[in-house]
Amino acid sequence: MSAQNSAGIQTLLDAEREAQKIVQQAREYRTKRVRDAKSEAQKEIEEYKNQKEAEFKKFEAEHSSGYKKAEEDSNKEADVKLQEIKQAGDNKGSKVVDDLIHAVVEVKPEASEKIVVKT
Repeated sequence: MSAQNSAGIQTLLDAEREAQKIVQQAREYRTKRVRDAKSEAQKEIEEYKNQKEAEFKKFEAEHSSGYKKAEEDSNKEADVKLQEIKQAGDNKGSKVVDDLIHAVVEVKPEASEKIVVKT
């Protein structure tokens, strides 16, 4: 009977070792799947990030070109206005200088209307 008990115990020990191997394999498989899932998620995050960066750069390029065009248009308009002012200065500048000199040199004192003269 002792041989039969010994054989039964040996069978139980073998079954326990086999169960431990199965549990260990399951743990290793679970750990591998977690690592794979993390790396896959990281790849998806990188792809999404690159996609959004490309969209942002495209958006920025489309809208910044509008600002450049508006800036160029305003610069052209300012140049036109400056030319008009310079032309007006060239045409009427000497008359304005003559009028200023005339006003400074030939003074005509006049009493203010606010001054009350007592007679």
